[in-house]
Amino acid sequence: MKTLQLSAATVPTVRKINFSPVVLILAAILLVLIIPPAAYLVASSLYTTNFDGSFDQFTFQFFADLLRNPYFLRSLMHTAVYSLGSACVGIVLGTVLAIIVERTNTPGRKYAFLGAVISLAIPHVLYTVAWLMILGKSGPFNQMLKAIFGASAPTFDVYSLPGMILIEGVGFVPLTFLMMSAVLRSTDAAFEEASMMSGAGPIATFWKITLRMGMPGVLALLLLSFIRAFESFEVPAIVGLAGNIEVLSTSIYQSSRATTPPNFGQAGAYSVCLLAFLACLLYFYGRLSRHAHRYQTITGKGYRPRVIDLGRGRYASMLVLIAILLFVIGLPLAIIVFVSFKPFFGSFNVASLSRWTLKNYATVIGPGFFRSTLVNTLVLGTVTASIVVPFTALCAWLAVRRKPAAWVLDQLATAPLTFPSIVMGVAFLQVFVNLPFPFYGTLTSVIVASAVAYLPYGMRYAYAGVLQIHSDLEEASTASGAPQMQTFIRIVLPLLSASMISCWLFVFLLAVRAMSLPLLLVGPGSSLVAVSLFDLWQNGQVTELAAMGTVWVALMTCVSGCFYLVARRYRILTA
Repeated sequence: MKTLQLSAATVPTVRKINFSPVVLILAAILLVLIIPPAAYLVASSLYTTNFDGSFDQFTFQFFADLLRNPYFLRSLMHTAVYSLGSACVGIVLGTVLAIIVERTNTPGRKYAFLGAVISLAIPHVLYTVAWLMILGKSGPFNQMLKAIFGASAPTFDVYSLPGMILIEGVGFVPLTFLMMSAVLRSTDAAFEEASMMSGAGPIATFWKITLRMGMPGVLALLLLSFIRAFESFEVPAIVGLAGNIEVLSTSIYQSSRATTPPNFGQAGAYSVCLLAFLACLLYFYGRLSRHAHRYQTITGKGYRPRVIDLGRGRYASMLVLIAILLFVIGLPLAIIVFVSFKPFFGSFNVASLSRWTLKNYATVIGPGFFRSTLVNTLVLGTVTASIVVPFTALCAWLAVRRKPAAWVLDQLATAPLTFPSIVMGVAFLQVFVNLPFPFYGTLTSVIVASAVAYLPYGMRYAYAGVLQIHSDLEEASTASGAPQMQTFIRIVLPLLSASMISCWLFVFLLAVRAMSLPLLLVGPGSSLVAVSLFDLWQNGQVTELAAMGTVWVALMTCVSGCFYLVARRYRILTA
């Protein structure tokens, strides 16, 4: 009888997979926060709903009704036109601003960064209302057009698709400026100088050199702006619905909030479609970003940023810079402050100055609804940022240091980015109303949803911060006998303090200015500033809205100023 001997090479080996206990705990927390909203969202589109919120029968009827509904295709077309137009307006103005700041010696150009950061203090709903006051029938813009052309009726109808595109596009300018500045800053200006020395003018140099070198960044920014407009809610809800122009985000709101009883199945079907469209757009955005290395121009061979001396033309560019900043930030803020002193909303003229009053501010600052709203919003921003920042710092550290299976944390923490805010609101609404205890409508429920929504922003900040820390310090701590968590707390966190402070302020500003996410989640005792501003506009309380917005912007400007100083101190922004 022969003995069969197997060599070591032929024996199948089982690969041992190591999991860090900390990674498992964090992954479990992320799964609990992300999976239920997504599952309830899909289920709501596939099941009928009972009066108590429970699911009943499986059906594809909601999707079938959606595809047969002619309003769906019209809504989709409106969404595409509105998104593309807004993205183009924002990129054109933002690129002009970025070129002036990054490529010329225009006096005072660095203050553009301060203006862009201060714009974070303005809730988008307040910004939209400000432009409606400017461009409305009785606004100064139409009054000026009537005086010029002698028309008896308003010349420009803001409650139209062009009006929506203009307001949303102008609102994108600070974001596009900051991102285009980063693109231009990472492009070697020597190519542009060579073009101009060869006889090409500034415009030809921009079209043939600057634009082509920055094409990946421009296309990525165009796609990102398109995505942001695709999922936006404030402008479509305030401007579009009044003009009978519906987009996908407002269709979701109409189905889940504006109908009685709420049609959660239809809202779920709309949400799933919007989520699918957005996931496809984000896929192409990721592919575009991955191929950006083909256009690299900065090497180690004597690169340094350069600016173009405009000579006397720098004063003309300064006027353009001031005009854009006033148009984007100064004008909307000025109109809000002006209206806040009026006893009632009406036409804009010199005679109305004699009727100025402080009663609106007395209503806002005094005890009652407005004060509790301010407190709730500050609590929301503070708690949300305080949860997101340390949690994502730990996740990012484990992912960057390639701990076993820690890459899952990066993927899970970034997943909420694919959810539009209004869709995430619908998803968490489904979760909260089906819990066995009362949770829907509380401030805690809004905090939970906000923390999940802003995990990707905290993850990107922390990830970039950890990449700048060399692992030698952590290895020295480990060699000295310190456990993993002690190393993170005593070594990593102090070194991450700059990024964490900046991230905390940024998440705070995002949380307190958001409207579309908490709109479907707030209750009587959890009112927030952005949602209250929306309700005040819906109720026609324009002067109280302006006073409340002015007080809030003043408070948040202080926070934005702190964010700017921290970002400038640690060179997160170049200013």
